[in-house]
Amino acid sequence: MTEDGDKDWRSLAQFSFGDSPELADELAALVLAGKKSATCWAASEGSKTRVGKQWVVLNGLGVAVAVIETIELTQRRFDEVDEAFAFDEGEDDRTLASWRRAHRNYFGRQGSFAPNMPLYCERFQLIARIDTNAAPGAARDLTRAPSDRQED
Repeated sequence: MTEDGDKDWRSLAQFSFGDSPELADELAALVLAGKKSATCWAASEGSKTRVGKQWVVLNGLGVAVAVIETIELTQRRFDEVDEAFAFDEGEDDRTLASWRRAHRNYFGRQGSFAPNMPLYCERFQLIARIDTNAAPGAARDLTRAPSDRQED
């Protein structure tokens, strides 16, 4: 992201998935493996993103590991989340039943769970992996993620 006039990833907003360092590590690893391309949060937290916005994903230690870009943002109720979205979240066995169980627990820990609670549902694409093996203080390099898109 530093070549050809692209934005430097260090200037992007940063966040970690989940509500613990362990969960942040697990979910960041799923993003890096290409299994996680969606996430959601309680609509009461606000929209947080927009289509085209790029973010830096942090692992459980707060180290930048990836750059993602929002490609879809919708609102739906918890009980309206479908199998396709659950699969794209990439967690557990990727079924709707496991998604509901995990997210009921997650939102319960946040004190916000309700079966009909409104959610923001985001789909994103992995733009680049950030080299976490660079020496402390050294510039870390990006490895562009392979694109699924066909060039015309």
